Amino acid sequence: MRVRLIAVGSRMPKWVREAYEDYITRLGSGLKVALTEIEPGPRSAARPAQKAVAAEGQKLLAAVRKDDYVVALDERGTEMTTLQLAAWLGARMQDGRDLTFLVGGPDGFAPEVLTRSDFKWSLSRLTFPHALVRVVLAEQLYRAHGVLANHPYHRE
Repeated sequence: MRVRLIAVGSRMPKWVREAYEDYITRLGSGLKVALTEIEPGPRSAARPAQKAVAAEGQKLLAAVRKDDYVVALDERGTEMTTLQLAAWLGARMQDGRDLTFLVGGPDGFAPEVLTRSDFKWSLSRLTFPHALVRVVLAEQLYRAHGVLANHPYHRE
């Protein structure tokens, strides 16, 4: 199973790149995660955010493969505990379909992206900066994979 993170935004602060890479490196060969960055749609006072969201949506959908299991990271999605996430990830790994996580731009996802998603996952009911979502996702994948591998990182 291949895992991809497709995220709107391409100029992340150094701390985001370093923290994200730290957790992805810790995963090692157990779960390889590839990052694809999508340029944000242009925003200005004269250009409505809906046009930017639509442009980002087209780019996100173009990057998704036909048979991918697509997860939209959305604050209105389903919340999971760490153990639920680990069980869910284990099921995805058994399923064998490639897994693609999507992170939208600052104004969220185009409706077509949410329609294409197989699952909508909420990291929290809080709204996070999109840069931070990358780090939290990487850490949670590392944690869930550790639970599946009986690694002592997660403690209940």
